[in-house]
Amino acid sequence: MEKQKAHEQFKSYLKKGKHRITPERFEVLDFALDYKGHFAADELYIKMKNNDSNVSRATVYNSLELLAKCDLLAKRNFGRNKTFYESSYNRKNHDHLICTSCGKIKEFSNGKISRLVDEICNELGFEPSGYSFNIFGKCKDSNSCMMK
Repeated sequence: MEKQKAHEQFKSYLKKGKHRITPERFEVLDFALDYKGHFAADELYIKMKNNDSNVSRATVYNSLELLAKCDLLAKRNFGRNKTFYESSYNRKNHDHLICTSCGKIKEFSNGKISRLVDEICNELGFEPSGYSFNIFGKCKDSNSCMMK
């Protein structure tokens, strides 16, 4: 049921923007929504290929951009000159801890941060459409570098 709603949202977005509605784009959507955690376009492409998909790399890249523009995916930059994506469909906003040694990413939520964002926007007369808060550092046990 949830995927059906995502399909409807994507189809509506594609129609409005006069983009082609193709089965391949919806295949990318399904794989992206099923992906656990954060992923780069090439990682999704490889996963799709390993599952016998015939979708081209270009279609994956183009579809991910469209999915991000219609708010089904969130685009993330974790400081490694590489764009990551994650599903934003039916997920509450969250923030990230990024280990600069091993690259692990841990998600967290804290109401103080969202209240601070609201407070700053109110003070400055700004209407937010979202925010991204990333903390860079090293895992507590940087010898083994495993986030818990």
